[in-house]
Amino acid sequence: MLHGKKNLSDTDPDSMLTPAYGSRSISEPVPKYRMPEQGLPPKIAYDLVRDELMLDGNSRLNLATFVTTWMEDEARQLMSETFDKNMIDKDEYPQTAEIELRCTNMLAKLWNAPQDEEAVGCSTIGSSEASMLGGMALKWNWRKRRETQGKSAAKPNMVMGINVQVCWEKFCRYWEIEPRFVPMEGDRFCLNAEEALKLVDENTIGVVVIMGSTFDGRYENVKEVNDALLELNAQNGWDVPIHVDGASGGFVAPFLQPDLEWDFRLPLVKSINTSGHKFGLVYPGVGWIVWRDKAELPEELVFHCNYLGGDLPNFALNFSRPGNQVVAQYYNFLRLGHEGYRSIHQASQNVALHLSSGIAELGPFQLISDGSSIPVFAFTTNEKANFSVFDISNKLRERGWLVPAYTFPKNREDLAVLRCVCKEGFTRDMADMLLLDMQHAIDFFASQPNHRPETKGSGFHH
Repeated sequence: MLHGKKNLSDTDPDSMLTPAYGSRSISEPVPKYRMPEQGLPPKIAYDLVRDELMLDGNSRLNLATFVTTWMEDEARQLMSETFDKNMIDKDEYPQTAEIELRCTNMLAKLWNAPQDEEAVGCSTIGSSEASMLGGMALKWNWRKRRETQGKSAAKPNMVMGINVQVCWEKFCRYWEIEPRFVPMEGDRFCLNAEEALKLVDENTIGVVVIMGSTFDGRYENVKEVNDALLELNAQNGWDVPIHVDGASGGFVAPFLQPDLEWDFRLPLVKSINTSGHKFGLVYPGVGWIVWRDKAELPEELVFHCNYLGGDLPNFALNFSRPGNQVVAQYYNFLRLGHEGYRSIHQASQNVALHLSSGIAELGPFQLISDGSSIPVFAFTTNEKANFSVFDISNKLRERGWLVPAYTFPKNREDLAVLRCVCKEGFTRDMADMLLLDMQHAIDFFASQPNHRPETKGSGFHH
């Protein structure tokens, strides 16, 4: 998020912090937007910051975020002990580097990387960076193919559903790629093979298919796109690949839908990204990307640094970053194993299905999805409601619940929905409390027959 400079004088009351207990230790207010001339005692500084953060929402009641909001004490302890380890310093912290290697191997196997190919991967600061690394590899490989054929590489494009996360729009803008969006139509809220292939041509660097849309939690049909694209490639002599955005589903499908073919079992899936800090169950921020074979990662994108000691092959958009999230990811892999992840995600999905069915039974709502892909679902109001989704979102905020309300993108901007992300730490009991508060909200609006529904939200973002 970009922030502008505040031009406030020190006499403006909005420019200063004046703690209520400050007279016990400090007698002067503390500036907000410039560094104070003198430092503060650690306890005072701590209390000042802590008190301001009390105004943030309660993360355990946040059904807007996909990001992990609870970890075990042992995981928190490990993260605390490794805050100071720089992930880039692989020569100085060789065991942290070894742990990253183990994690990428575990993910490659989880996603069925072929035995006869040499999968490669790395951790990132989040799934958005992982997506951009995957996109860069697609562009470089496409350009290399075009140059080998003696053809122009001046107009690359990428095909994806309009429901992609904003990181893909950023990728296309930053790397000068034409985004070709499959629009929503009617009750089709994501990309399908028929519509995607209408946009594919010889300049398409790849098709992005989403495992877990942020809009409604649905899986897109990767196998359908793979099979149709294989046929189109064969007809035209093309080599258009698939990148799977598994930011959410990459840590869900292997455990809850193990027979679903979406990963490296499909030949055109060349790379997969995921968020360790979503259903990987790690605090933010850590992401992962794996390529099915090292040939899919162009060597010219890899930098070899030796000034930190040793040869450090590196492919990233940033350099220094904390290693403790990678350590926490490895902790989860050891602590939970396959069965542990399955059990936790099954419990979250059971809560999602319980909550979505309960919402449908309330009366004024219609489900858009029910949480049967990833434990995420969306719903809207129906003709029985004298309120909007924005009204419900605002009313639930009064009780501490953060349930986002937003409109769908182009072609379905008429559809406004609420979304619930059910993660570990959000229990069935909490779901029942939310249902009770939703019923109270319905009753409140029923008592206001002249209520005019809100048509805008309060600033939730994907």
